[in-house]
Amino acid sequence: MNTLDLVLARPRGFCAGVDRAITIVERTLDLYGPPIYVRHEIVHNPHVVERLRKRGAIFVEELNLIPEGSRVIFSAHGVSPAVREEAKQRGFQVLDATCPLVTKVHVEAQRYAKKGHTIVLIGHREHVEVQGTLGEAPERIVVVSDVNEVESLEVPDTSKVAYLTQTTLSLDDTAAIVEALKQKFPQIQGPPKEDICYATQNRQNAVKAMAHEVDLILVVGAPNSSNTLRLVEVAQASGVPAKRIESAHEIETDWFSNCQQIGVTAGASAPEDIVQEIVETVRRLASQSRVRELTLVEENVIFALPPELRVPSTVSTTS
Repeated sequence: MNTLDLVLARPRGFCAGVDRAITIVERTLDLYGPPIYVRHEIVHNPHVVERLRKRGAIFVEELNLIPEGSRVIFSAHGVSPAVREEAKQRGFQVLDATCPLVTKVHVEAQRYAKKGHTIVLIGHREHVEVQGTLGEAPERIVVVSDVNEVESLEVPDTSKVAYLTQTTLSLDDTAAIVEALKQKFPQIQGPPKEDICYATQNRQNAVKAMAHEVDLILVVGAPNSSNTLRLVEVAQASGVPAKRIESAHEIETDWFSNCQQIGVTAGASAPEDIVQEIVETVRRLASQSRVRELTLVEENVIFALPPELRVPSTVSTTS
């Protein structure tokens, strides 16, 4: 392989919600020691999960697998009120790592449900974030995943309909669904600000900008990471081949046989050290290589930790 240019999308990788969630687990382990139980993967990335597991975090899918009275952390994706109630009944000491932007969607669901609206939740039914939001008002919420489902959608009162969205969707696909909903239900209401999170928007926009300059885009992230999969789709929709990989070990040299410029980005739960390992592996395949960043915006968002973790000196470690 001759000279190869690597273009790194910026922003990429960890967002504020992911950084906060990981910090909550780390600081809880620091304060109380293992074991600390986490309902569901704290974020959808095997590297992150394994690193925390080695420190003493135990990841479970159901609360009945956790001893009563244990410390439990809810993942960044959020949980339903039923899960919160079960945790209370079991006497768990709960720390909530739900992303504040997901919490915002939950609050919106509660608000529309109290008004008697049918809530159309745009998202993927099996995704853990959607399950948590659905649990806020299961009798009021219907989930749709594409425009075709909008066509067959029926509601009790067309004058009382609202829509919300999963935070990690494709901007373009979601816009098409919202437009179809507005056409079918002219009086439909939506959130005052779009639910798709700033980090998802920024990473997708960065991929679109990068697509004009590269021959292939490597998207770093896990197969169960919704925002990672959307980055692959955005790249492909922009006319550029894309490969999703979790680590440098998955790289195949024949991917680059006809490439001169390779784009690299990462989903919001992918660690930067994994990204750099992939970059270095690709560079070793070329006789010469150059690396540059394509900066779309600077992200300076920080989400506060739960109060009990902000001032360690006030937290008892004997409980």
